Amino acid sequence: MLKKITAVFLRDLKVNTREMISIYILVVPVLFAIFINLLTPGINDTTVRLAMIDGDNPAQVEYLENFANVSLFKNAADVEERVGRRDNFIGILPEGDGYYIFKQGNEPEYLIDFTKLLKTLFETGASLGDSAAEIVEFGRETPPLKKMLVNISILFSSVLGGMMITLNVVEEKADNTISAMNVSPISRTGFILGKSLMGVTMPIYGSLAILLITGYGGVNVAQMLLLILSAAILSMMIGFIEGLNNDDMMTAAGSFKLVFMPLAGAIAAAEALSEKWQWVAWWVPYYWAYKGNDSVLSQSSTWGQILLYTGIILGMCGLVYLILAPRIRAGLEKG
Repeated sequence: MLKKITAVFLRDLKVNTREMISIYILVVPVLFAIFINLLTPGINDTTVRLAMIDGDNPAQVEYLENFANVSLFKNAADVEERVGRRDNFIGILPEGDGYYIFKQGNEPEYLIDFTKLLKTLFETGASLGDSAAEIVEFGRETPPLKKMLVNISILFSSVLGGMMITLNVVEEKADNTISAMNVSPISRTGFILGKSLMGVTMPIYGSLAILLITGYGGVNVAQMLLLILSAAILSMMIGFIEGLNNDDMMTAAGSFKLVFMPLAGAIAAAEALSEKWQWVAWWVPYYWAYKGNDSVLSQSSTWGQILLYTGIILGMCGLVYLILAPRIRAGLEKG
């Protein structure tokens, strides 16, 4: 039995290396991770960007680099050209014995005020050691935006496992192997288990790739995978249904995209709604997976919390299974 299940899984792997859409799905987690690294800065990075003339006042440049991103240019014309572009750059240019702030005019007012403050602090000789404030940190090394994007990408990876099942089932239908299964030595259960292995492998591979590339390799991976695999069960069941109901890959992939709607809604509820209104998303398994992933990525999760979330997800998936199982069975018998 195990040998037959493995044979089905290996066939899926072979098929997925031939279809461009399957190859694209396999590289999506890596692309997500690279995009996140490029998009999100470090937590201590500043959004204030200054343009100055190279060699004009090295002491001033060194001082301002403690608080802002300073870019150096050959002359005043180059500084003015850089400030004139569409993004927010503020120039500091020499004039007589002093300096003036050069701006385009549409920059946020807080950036202008902050630049003025930095100039004043430098001219008055203020240093970091003169401050009476104490810096207290919580040990966070990544910005909240990065954590949120990593969480979303991991959930998307679990859904892509279901899409892979959809494409593989469509491929089986095209080769008439589902009809042949009814008279072959492999049972219907063995066939389903073999197909499900791709839906399990994809979330594991995608989650690990995203965690390692984005620098979250130190989190509790076991807790993360437990949440992801429990949420992936729902995607796998929908993957079977869509694969059995469609005859070509593009149509099947398009139909499966409807799964992203409750996923996006659950994420929006978790991030945008206040605690008293988040009950509107409790019925979506992805909501609990997102909440659990967030605590794991924050390294504040406990096994009790993760097991509770996993139990809720599996309970909901069980209800969905009771609804979809007859349709999956009928689709396999029909071939």
